[in-house]
Amino acid sequence: MKKLISILAFVLTFGCISAQENFEVSTLRIGPFKVFMPKAEAEKIAGTKLLNANGEKKNNIKYNGETIQIDLFDNYINEANPSVPSITYMTTSSKKFKTKSGIGVGSTRDDLINAYRSYANFSVRPDWDSNGKPIKDSGYFNLEDSQAGTLLSFKFVNNIVTEISVYLNEGC
Repeated sequence: MKKLISILAFVLTFGCISAQENFEVSTLRIGPFKVFMPKAEAEKIAGTKLLNANGEKKNNIKYNGETIQIDLFDNYINEANPSVPSITYMTTSSKKFKTKSGIGVGSTRDDLINAYRSYANFSVRPDWDSNGKPIKDSGYFNLEDSQAGTLLSFKFVNNIVTEISVYLNEGC
């Protein structure tokens, strides 16, 4: 009987720990990290100091064994906080992170189109090389969240998603 109770306690504990993992992707987040999240809050989750990237060096964060690259910039939040370092860009190549529709790294371009064909504002565009020419069989499927001013972007190569990014949409 004691063994049965011990095993049950172990299973419940492990189940609760697994339930705390957050591998959700949306137009605002990758896992527990969100666009506009202040640097101090992101550092608490990451368990490490983060540097303001200013477009040059990304912070490589390990979250439950998976890598997320994060860029921090000084952003205007409000008059009381005119310049706060916060997350503006995140990307991952991990297969664990998925949208509520089940889309993630490894999904196909057709999966994207089937899942988001009714989304109000999506676009598909080719990837470009350094000479300004389109790269064959490489592109991006983007979901714009105009209310939040963000973009969820799926990079695909040979019609397979290889990377997911969430960032501020500077076109707003």
